[in-house]
Amino acid sequence: MKRSVLSLVAFFALSSGIFAQTSDPVLMTINGKPVLKSEFEYIYNKNNSNNSLDKKTLEEYVDLFVNFKLKVEEAKTQGIDTTKSFINELSGYRSQLTKPYLTDSKVDDATLREAYDRSKEDVDVSHILIRIPQNATPADTLKAWNEINTVWKRVQKEDFTKVAKETSQDQSVEQNQGHISWISAFRTVYPFETVAYNTAVGTISKPVRTAFGYHVLKVHGRRSSLGEVLVSHIMIFTSKGEDAVNKKAKISIDSIYQRLKAGDDFGTLASKHSMDKGSSVKNGELPWFGTGRMVPEFETAAFALKDKGDYSEPIQSAYGWHIIKLIDKKGLASYDDLKAELERKIKRDERANRGQQAFLAKSRTENNYKLDAANLKEFYKVLGTRKLADSAFIADAAKLDKPLVSFAGKKYTQADFAKYLKKNSGSDKTIASEVINEKLDAYIDAELLAYEDTQLEKKYDDFRNLMQEYHDGILLFEVSNREVWDKASKDTEGLSKYFKEHKDQYKWDKSHYKGRVILCKDKETFDAAQKIVKKSAADSIDKYLRIRLNDSIQHVKVEKGLYVLGDNKIVDNQVFKTKDKLVPSKDYPLSFVVGKLIAKPEDYTDVRGLVTADYQEFLEKEWIKSLRSKYEVKVNDEILKIVKKN
Repeated sequence: MKRSVLSLVAFFALSSGIFAQTSDPVLMTINGKPVLKSEFEYIYNKNNSNNSLDKKTLEEYVDLFVNFKLKVEEAKTQGIDTTKSFINELSGYRSQLTKPYLTDSKVDDATLREAYDRSKEDVDVSHILIRIPQNATPADTLKAWNEINTVWKRVQKEDFTKVAKETSQDQSVEQNQGHISWISAFRTVYPFETVAYNTAVGTISKPVRTAFGYHVLKVHGRRSSLGEVLVSHIMIFTSKGEDAVNKKAKISIDSIYQRLKAGDDFGTLASKHSMDKGSSVKNGELPWFGTGRMVPEFETAAFALKDKGDYSEPIQSAYGWHIIKLIDKKGLASYDDLKAELERKIKRDERANRGQQAFLAKSRTENNYKLDAANLKEFYKVLGTRKLADSAFIADAAKLDKPLVSFAGKKYTQADFAKYLKKNSGSDKTIASEVINEKLDAYIDAELLAYEDTQLEKKYDDFRNLMQEYHDGILLFEVSNREVWDKASKDTEGLSKYFKEHKDQYKWDKSHYKGRVILCKDKETFDAAQKIVKKSAADSIDKYLRIRLNDSIQHVKVEKGLYVLGDNKIVDNQVFKTKDKLVPSKDYPLSFVVGKLIAKPEDYTDVRGLVTADYQEFLEKEWIKSLRSKYEVKVNDEILKIVKKN
């Protein structure tokens, strides 16, 4: 119910920035608080659009709008907007809504399009890696940089494969001589992928740094995406250096291949003989895969299969022997179809922050960001060769109090930065300039984002209006629940009184049987139950039947309610005297009824749903009357005339 109420509050939401606030007069005041013309105009226009099913006149909207605002005002008077639950719920909505506003949407869109365009093409690439230790010092970095430059100079003249075998620190170089084979988008880290796609076929890239170290790439070829394949395989493992085992594996795979040629079922052979237990339980079937997901030999053989049902000759990979059967193939989906999947992948990828970084760079310029370089150097001196987590450094840094950075008219001191360092010191780097600069960037980014967050309502009408919608919607739900919905459902005395005062409104077209249907397991139970019913008061029947007749076995069941013809076959037979033959229940073959036939409701419980709804409506009207008496409402008729003209 709550979600639907929040949606309905769009009916009363502050949205869209169509009407500039500079010429936005006050249309009305509620309890002395102004309501701007643009707020009402937007609501009226939105709900009277061409596709609106419930169009209302301007006068009707004024009345509805005032009622809505009065309820929100009452919620504030009751302090609902200060409760922890309200604050937390609104904060949760806000954190979700801010994300699209704290990033550069154009950069995000370009990143998505780039990923899709790269998915259209595969790149065949080799590389040479010079690793950099985690948390490398400038000395480590310089050493690796010099090494990769030496490598780059060598591959300008020497064979790339030869240099890779001699210098690359990639663990797989012994098996592939640096040849990664075909890659596509998201198959490698983003900086590597970018250089691969930006390097011409037959050429060698400049050194590029990734999380693993420095790389030099050579691009051998490009091709259109092969799409994805769905295959099954039969696999026999091999072991490096164990010739006897490997010979036996070859004999096994050849034997299986001959059985396939003789007509044996592929899935049956896979389930019995494949050593890949993860797929053998599914008749050898693997998940869909595209370029770069499998070892090159397996990938090449799988994509070479043309028709569904075709299978390969035994092929060998670094892991063993395989026979591969093609189940299905599919090409690259459209951009629109892949967009959601690409967005999920980007969120887990280095490129995820590109939009936000562009946004922050723009924010620095717009907010006149300035850094006092001289005061920053004091942090270098204080840190020296110590680590950030060093308590002595933390204590010394806390004593610094000069201005460090400024933006948007606010200054951030060295002490402010020191507090940030104290909470975010997790690093074992020891070089002052590098670690301080890294932490300062993170600190400024966090402060800029926090500042921009506070400006969203001022900068974006749609955001401000949407937040107002959620704010008022939550309050409307809570106060309405207190004053109408929950109150009506729990007020049994009020429901009963309302029913008695409006009895004539609740009539039935058909008579109803009001009472119990009693189901018995055997004749003995049936006879005992009838005796108990005759001697018991109406409100005690259920209790006495349960206590006296049921033990570990349920000998009697009682069904209680209101029934019309067709609701219950036993009632139809015994009360409405239908001629249809009654087929007894297997477990409870004997039954009788206790109750009476009534032509109209006797109590509000006979029509609880209808009475509750009507009582809620009654409470709502009474509530609105009291609110209009409690809070002063003033409407500026001159401004309303302008609204009417528009």
